[in-house]
Amino acid sequence: MSTEDQAVGLVVASHGRHYAVALDGGGQRQCYTRGKKSGPAVGDRVTIRLEGDQEGVIIGIAPRRNLLYRSDATRSKQFAANLDQLLIVLAPEPEFSDDLTGRALVAAWSAGIEPVILLNKADLTAALARAQARLQPLVDLGVRVVTLSALDSGEVHHLLDPMLRNRRSLLLGQSGMGKSTLLNALAPDAGAATQAHSDALGTGRHTTTNTRLYTLPNGGELIDSPGFQAFGLQHLSAHDIEQGFPEFAPAIAHCRFYNCTHRHEPGCGVLEGVAHGGISPARHALYQRILEENEAAQRY
Repeated sequence: MSTEDQAVGLVVASHGRHYAVALDGGGQRQCYTRGKKSGPAVGDRVTIRLEGDQEGVIIGIAPRRNLLYRSDATRSKQFAANLDQLLIVLAPEPEFSDDLTGRALVAAWSAGIEPVILLNKADLTAALARAQARLQPLVDLGVRVVTLSALDSGEVHHLLDPMLRNRRSLLLGQSGMGKSTLLNALAPDAGAATQAHSDALGTGRHTTTNTRLYTLPNGGELIDSPGFQAFGLQHLSAHDIEQGFPEFAPAIAHCRFYNCTHRHEPGCGVLEGVAHGGISPARHALYQRILEENEAAQRY
């Protein structure tokens, strides 16, 4: 195949097995993949074989720095690749899930991605204090929490532009947290761009299953992904899961056994930490749930 029939670019949108690729030399192609192996994610650098004037076949994916995704017994969902940070959108109302938030943090930390929590709907003052109290254990772990109102675009830009500039960020949140309002504040053309890509990818008016990369007017790239109601981590090994709980690291150095699972072994530094208040029992319970889910999946 002649190199003249090929091009290199960045995946900027995905829907199922259809992708929009922005070419390095300018222009954009609607692309697809062949075969059943895992395909590219938004944020991937890819090589495509050109077809006609507007389409292409993705034939290669460049090595990734990281890949954030979730998986359970039935399916996996790739969020994005080559990320600098994960922005987890929460709100006081409707009540967010501590379990899902914890799982998103595990996914980020195990992939070497910096997580930041954006606590939206700051105008809900009565519920805000309760939400902040629930997040305090994560703040104690060093997780940055930015409190804001997505309805105040000036405040949004003041708080977030410095941390978004020159970085690629993924915007992720449970349904109802105000993620779309926040996206529109940061990327004013997001609604129009999403609809244009939905039309181009043949996905109709409902764009909630699209993942899309936006170049921000004040610098940086922001990837928007659909809301989620589950966050399985069955692709992670036991070691990966352990990496998702960085507060365990100092205690692990004191474990009696090198292959300690931190669940029942005598002389376990992590269990000692839980018993004496150095490690959150809720975080340790989440660690055990994830391990048990993955072990159950491997048995079947």
